[in-house]
Amino acid sequence: MPVRLRKFIGTFIILALVVLYALVATTVATYQLAESAWYVHLLYFLFTGLLWVVPAMFVIRWMEGPAKKKPL
Repeated sequence: MPVRLRKFIGTFIILALVVLYALVATTVATYQLAESAWYVHLLYFLFTGLLWVVPAMFVIRWMEGPAKKKPL
């Protein structure tokens, strides 16, 4: 698969990942942390705000992978 196509697909995967991840993280916070102290909210959003980077790293690594050569 050409690198340009992988980057195009990867861009949409990362956008979908960020949107879905934000919705899930906010929903969990709303239902599970509603009565928690402010520092619990701070720690939760600090942790979840950094956690999305892990799956994004794998997508970026796939996007930047070497192009497959076509057989002659």
